[in-house]
Amino acid sequence: MGEESQCILQPRTVQMTRIDLNCDMGELPEAIADGTQEALLRSITSANIACGGHAGDERTMRATIEQALRAGVAVGAHPGYPDRQNFGRLELKMPAEAVADSVCEQVRALAAVAAACGAKLVHVKPHGALYNQAVKNRELARAIAEGVAKAISAGRATTAAAGAATVSSRETDAWSKNVVLVGLAGSPMLDVFRQAGFAVAAEAFADRRYEPDGTLRSRKFDDALIRDPAEAAKQALSIAGRGIVVAHDGAEVKLNAQTICIHGDTPGAPQIAATVARSLQDSGVCLTPLAAT
Repeated sequence: MGEESQCILQPRTVQMTRIDLNCDMGELPEAIADGTQEALLRSITSANIACGGHAGDERTMRATIEQALRAGVAVGAHPGYPDRQNFGRLELKMPAEAVADSVCEQVRALAAVAAACGAKLVHVKPHGALYNQAVKNRELARAIAEGVAKAISAGRATTAAAGAATVSSRETDAWSKNVVLVGLAGSPMLDVFRQAGFAVAAEAFADRRYEPDGTLRSRKFDDALIRDPAEAAKQALSIAGRGIVVAHDGAEVKLNAQTICIHGDTPGAPQIAATVARSLQDSGVCLTPLAAT
């Protein structure tokens, strides 16, 4: 799906008219090779690319960026805990400084590949346990923001020191002018990101169930994932149109989101993404990347 707004002009049936549809990518080499990622890219507007922490390497980063560029999809970084064995979904007790350094290293790795591909990094979205812990842990959220800020500053310093002759020296060219940090809608992590000087995008999920407090239901529960495309589309429409998500216990949770996520590793993800995108567009919602919102 191209970076320009994807709109179908119809009588408005929802309150919100623009929203980004994002997906976590570059995590599964087989999805890159078998066409799964390219199928997903046809339905979304922003790709969050794993950059060496929980998953991903230079080859998968390059392949995913190239696929995203061909599809006209905005590119962002998806750093996680450096824990490949558990796919970054296990809570770790890393010192804040170590988290900042890890985020910086991962984001810089993607920035270098993006520069070589002629891509701009529009946003950064933490992955898995790092994201979920930062929802309530302000110190961890600050460490994430610090890591991104260090990555941007390091890229500029490298450029100044080395000139524009090498790929690494063009690292700063990979950054969008206003980098967006993505975090859970309604959570304190967004306030921390704002205080660090970043633009933010509040995120909701089409394929995850919620707790009554607005947090995501833990994956340890069997009903944590929404696998039915129609149900995921219904949840996305409620988020975009009513600003409400229904928690697993039936409670209505109010939220204001600028981007909706579909996980690339959810079974049947391409079908879920296609159904969600079509349902939103049919309801008069413009699918618009974060760079254009």
